[in-house]
Amino acid sequence: MPAQPYPEPTSTGIKSWAEEDRPREKLILKGKHTLSESELIAILVRTGTKEKTAVDVAKDLMRKVNNDLDALGKLSVKDILNFGLPGIGETKAITIVAALELGRRRLTSEVKDKEKIITSRDAYDMLYPLVADKSHEEFWIVLLNRGNKVIEKILVSSGGLTGTVADVRMIFNHAIKSQATSLVLCHNHPSGNVSPSQTDIDLTKKLVKAGETLDIKVVDHLIIGENKYYSFADEGLL
Repeated sequence: MPAQPYPEPTSTGIKSWAEEDRPREKLILKGKHTLSESELIAILVRTGTKEKTAVDVAKDLMRKVNNDLDALGKLSVKDILNFGLPGIGETKAITIVAALELGRRRLTSEVKDKEKIITSRDAYDMLYPLVADKSHEEFWIVLLNRGNKVIEKILVSSGGLTGTVADVRMIFNHAIKSQATSLVLCHNHPSGNVSPSQTDIDLTKKLVKAGETLDIKVVDHLIIGENKYYSFADEGLL
């Protein structure tokens, strides 16, 4: 019986794909905007396992966060490792966290040139990068001069999952020291629900009243959730 030829080897690895379909090559040939989020993460992951390509590993990771890149950006190295995904060890988890942190900082740097706050959207664009990935509540203030130019952004307090404390005296102490004539209040709701609680409403009224006494106007209070916000000024609550 004549010898039968050996079957040709098969491979599911990325190197067996058409060159234009490999994430790195695809980025070079077609541009970064053509890559899916999983393909971009696969470039960070670099290698897969015997059973899965780097893209498969990246897809497994994205499924763990319901394909929500914002949710992935909130994870720590430990959070990613706790998923127990084959193909993602500590080094790869660190690389992913570092890359997403760079993306967050880029958002922050993009608004540095916007020195004035005229609308609630201006304030949101400036403050969103500061609180976007936080799993706890933070309270920030933006101090403004007479021309509505930003003097300083200050983290006033950092709290738990459901609340944070804003000290009225501390807030206006910052404003007086910086010779601010007005300020914007802001805090985030990690739940994503931007509707104000009664506590939020009462605190805002208290701060507005204190500001009137000191001749420092509270021009707005923003509650920021995921990619959205609530403005007390826009809703006529100031």
